[in-house]
Amino acid sequence: MLGLMQDRPLTLPHVFHRAEQVFGHKTLVTATANGQESVTVADWAVRVRRLATALDGLGLAADARVATFCWNTSRHLELYLAAPCTGRVLHTLNIRLFPEQLTYIANHAEDEVVFVDRSLLPLFTPHLDKMETVRHVIVIDDGADAQIPDDPRVRDYEELLAASEPYVGRFVVDDENAAAAMCYTSGTTGNPKGVVYSHRSALLHSLITMTVDGLGVCERDVVLPVVPMFHANAWGLPYGCLMAGSSIVFPGPNMTPQAIAGLLDEHKVTVTAGVPTIWMGLLSIVDQYDLSSLRTVICGGSAVPRSLSEGFRERLGVPMLQAWGMTETSPIATVSTGRAHMASWTEDERADGRARQGYPAPLVELRITDPDTGEEQPWDDTATGEIQAAGPWIAKEYYRGEGGGAQYTDDGWLRTGDVASVDRYGSFRLVDRTKDLIKSGGEWIGSVELENEIMAHPKVAEAAVIAIPHEKWVERPLACVVVKDGEDVTGEEILAFLSDRVAKWWIPDAVEFIDEVPKTSVGKFSKKTLREKFGGYQVATPDA
Repeated sequence: MLGLMQDRPLTLPHVFHRAEQVFGHKTLVTATANGQESVTVADWAVRVRRLATALDGLGLAADARVATFCWNTSRHLELYLAAPCTGRVLHTLNIRLFPEQLTYIANHAEDEVVFVDRSLLPLFTPHLDKMETVRHVIVIDDGADAQIPDDPRVRDYEELLAASEPYVGRFVVDDENAAAAMCYTSGTTGNPKGVVYSHRSALLHSLITMTVDGLGVCERDVVLPVVPMFHANAWGLPYGCLMAGSSIVFPGPNMTPQAIAGLLDEHKVTVTAGVPTIWMGLLSIVDQYDLSSLRTVICGGSAVPRSLSEGFRERLGVPMLQAWGMTETSPIATVSTGRAHMASWTEDERADGRARQGYPAPLVELRITDPDTGEEQPWDDTATGEIQAAGPWIAKEYYRGEGGGAQYTDDGWLRTGDVASVDRYGSFRLVDRTKDLIKSGGEWIGSVELENEIMAHPKVAEAAVIAIPHEKWVERPLACVVVKDGEDVTGEEILAFLSDRVAKWWIPDAVEFIDEVPKTSVGKFSKKTLREKFGGYQVATPDA
């Protein structure tokens, strides 16, 4: 017996038409080099319709990869809808990639057209001739004075739209499993791998951004996505905000703490999202702005230090809402919302709970397994294991079969490479990446947990912990520490601070002070860079 419900595909045209019909009066604001631009969703929707026609006029293939090399702007959002609603595939290029990675990805995806913000042309143009399949470059003039190439492939975005009539009628994508968007991983080893999101996965993932125990985005919100739109589709917020009817403020190219704080203040933003390094920079100046409208500060991309989360709670009364995931999980897999069982906890216990990565999102299944044996581990908050994931917005393979399936188990679960423990309520606590675990004397040391404890020191701005070879113990931890401006601290003080916070054998054998922790293209700590920098580092044999 079958259910008697309408068979309507779960596709992104629904997001567009809902926004156009229901929320046309809402506003989209973009900060530009020449000031702020504001457009209603109704006027934005007309531009999306013009862009849809323009994509046809460029002679693109029916499933062409439409690449973007852009900041967070309302014009970028136009591409977010026009490309998939016409059956094409949105491909957001990471503007912080090394040149060889950028050209590799554009060629591997076979991008036919790239939309580039004018301010980013100096990063893009030198590599254009190496992009073998790119036939068109559309420049979005964002007020910068960067030189526009004299090249027949290059056209102006506004002129392209002005020459195109708006698409008439409803957009239709019949197959919900058709590709809607692509993002490439920012892995630190080998070439980046393509993750291909379907219309179905994107739509379902957008719904989780609107649930109370998800990100909780609603129509009454004003949302500022600081997380780049090239980073796992800005964690689903562009589509989620359009579905919910939230007003959106886009930060554009100026990502300084002062610029972000100014936008939060001026537009009375209620929800914002970004990686820890963004909020570390903002924390020291929050007292200079009126941020009383904020109700949620979403943080993800890497583990959130308790000191950072509690710093926001103390200054703003708003603790961070931590979310965990990766490009392959679209990315939301867990969210660290408050739960009923925490009501009886002390404030210190609640702070620890908020610093965890949180609970599996609805429709996402998670388990932890021993990295060596593959045996599933209990949820007792003691056992640790690699997080494996399954669900309707979890990738089942990489584009073109890259990696040969090594990232997936025999029963089809994604091996995330993150190591965690889970309590009996289902709250995940990230311990490390499998490749960053430190195995000392046959026992595992979690570098992420150790980093969080070091960053709790009031004079420490950032800390990264890496494994260094050791003659007796095989590996030992080395702490790489960035001191806050105007502060002075010794390595001995750091180690003494840890003495009653972690097990004795966890305490690093040495502390090296560095100017900054190197970052990946999406703002995560680049421990590969640190391992290269401190390769061959030697320490004395510890007593333990």
